[in-house]
Amino acid sequence: MTNALNEFTKMVGLPDQAIDIDDIPWVPQSDRVWFKPVRFDLASGQWINLLKVKPGGKVNRHRHTGGQVMAFTIQGQWHYLERDWVAKPGTFVYEPPGDIHTLVVDGEEEMITLFILEGTVQYLDDQDHVFYQDDVFTKLKLYQEYCEEHNIPMRDLKY
Repeated sequence: MTNALNEFTKMVGLPDQAIDIDDIPWVPQSDRVWFKPVRFDLASGQWINLLKVKPGGKVNRHRHTGGQVMAFTIQGQWHYLERDWVAKPGTFVYEPPGDIHTLVVDGEEEMITLFILEGTVQYLDDQDHVFYQDDVFTKLKLYQEYCEEHNIPMRDLKY
């Protein structure tokens, strides 16, 4: 029975992957902010990336729509201006859909956090108007363009 299940999984499933993170470049996202993509799931709209923010950097005020966000802090500290907690190495953060916040790194060490995102990130101005948005497709495009521009071999991270 187990062999039959394994064969069925091979036939209909995607192959497993082991990705050497060092093979993937840090892609500039904004001032003092970079992302390193790990996975683009074009069918579900989910993407996974490492986010690196230098001290003094921030991810502008934004709202997540269409899905939840989960994060695990690897290095440094960060927080949301709208919250009382601080994420340190080993901190797991869950964000429900619709949550609005501004990510800041105001310590002395750069922050690196693994984010699992679903749906769309809508960046908001002071009047709560959307001025830009990201999703799995815009992130994939940024990664492709960066690799092409810098002549970096692109990993196939769509699975």
